[in-house]
Amino acid sequence: MTWIAIADRENARFEARGLSGARAGADDPGQELRRGSLLLETRLSPDDRPQLLLGLERGFEHGLSFMLKALPGGGVTLVHSRGEAMLHATLRHDAEAQRTDVLRITYSWDRDHDWARLVIERPDMARSFQTILRGPVRMTLEDIREMVLNPAAGWMSEDVCFLAASDRIEPIGPMPGLTEETPVLTSLGIRAVGALQRGDLVETLEGSLQPVLHVVKRTVPARGLFRPVRLRHPYFGLKADIVVAPYQRIVVGGSRVEYLFGAEQVLVPASHLVKGSAAVRERDQTLVTYCQVVLPDHQAVQTAGTYVETMDVGRIRRKPDILKSSLFGHLPRNTLPEHRGAAYPVLGDYEAIVLSEQRAA
Repeated sequence: MTWIAIADRENARFEARGLSGARAGADDPGQELRRGSLLLETRLSPDDRPQLLLGLERGFEHGLSFMLKALPGGGVTLVHSRGEAMLHATLRHDAEAQRTDVLRITYSWDRDHDWARLVIERPDMARSFQTILRGPVRMTLEDIREMVLNPAAGWMSEDVCFLAASDRIEPIGPMPGLTEETPVLTSLGIRAVGALQRGDLVETLEGSLQPVLHVVKRTVPARGLFRPVRLRHPYFGLKADIVVAPYQRIVVGGSRVEYLFGAEQVLVPASHLVKGSAAVRERDQTLVTYCQVVLPDHQAVQTAGTYVETMDVGRIRRKPDILKSSLFGHLPRNTLPEHRGAAYPVLGDYEAIVLSEQRAA
């Protein structure tokens, strides 16, 4: 199971056998996708009006229409019809709580089990909203191809950062942020995070050894809020470059940090560093696999000379619906810890750039 299409303002790709060439089976464009997902990230229009984000119209013998709209006041509506069959859903989110720059929207369907799911994620607040639907409408490989490659049939708003299609039910919620080869200090020495297993002991910032409860992995489009960031040595004590997700946070401490921010350590999202010299965005990647460890406590582990935050699962085990839809949905609920959020202050964009420029070795 794999991603089969990606589109943004620069280019678009569709491969019936998968963008990584890993998808088995025939590549007949008329083949139905019995299960799959459409994922997009979008900026919201500042105007308080309905905003068509994604559309597909195929008339004649197809009789197909697909529309995804952003609604004034915070929310999205989806209408998918084919012939006499129709699916309609509206999902709201807490737009009034805080204006967000980017929303992640995922529509997934499973025709074999007669259900679908519409999800809005607010990555800036680590919040998810979802609704479960019945009676998903038939979708084919050709529909996905037309949506991505044919401007006469498919339409994507200029506010959409990227669109991707998968032939699986894509998970939501907390996401891992380290690439698989990232070195992590364990009780047995340096090991790649992707090679760690449940029960392995990793060294934390506090100097203790904590057991790995789970190692989670996910392959995603290398676009938008998933586009990898290369953190460059010698900034922040790095002995070698590491590649992480934009939302992965590193721990920075020292006398200058305490002087500037009044805390022994602070957390810096990798995305905040790309405007300075400490980090650059990776290019020419289609897909990227991220992984991360889940520890009993929300801690930081050493990677290539610096410390990075481990997976923060919050209290997701108290939210059965979100838990079921997440990367942890297949895990026994009693094996998941409860985390209390970030242990240190999180720097803003400008603060992070100033700090990185002053800490080059």
